[in-house]
Amino acid sequence: QVQLVESGGGKVQAGTSLRLSCAASGSIFSINAMRWYRRAPGKLRELVASVTSGGSTNYADSVKGRFAISGDKANNTVYLQMNSLKPEDPDVYYCNIGVVFPGANPEDYWGKGTLVTVSS
Repeated sequence: QVQLVESGGGKVQAGTSLRLSCAASGSIFSINAMRWYRRAPGKLRELVASVTSGGSTNYADSVKGRFAISGDKANNTVYLQMNSLKPEDPDVYYCNIGVVFPGANPEDYWGKGTLVTVSS
């Protein structure tokens, strides 16, 4: 079993920064990708950023130039540096990690979410 623990959320003012962390533990053979999603109340969850095991990153248009994702393979941890936060940046951020097991398809695991509130 794989567990994900997120941290770093909080309440900040617009224009400031936060850094989210997500640490994975358990029976992890290897990780093929790490992602951050977010969801505002009443809206669908959206992909914010992703990083592959090879280091390739991808970002939602709404966060390009403001957010940066990075992965620490040695510690099975993914980070999301969020700069220039806006009041419209949605509330709950979830990490997602694709875990590879020998002889099986990769499986996705989710954290429980961490709340980010941005006030104007």
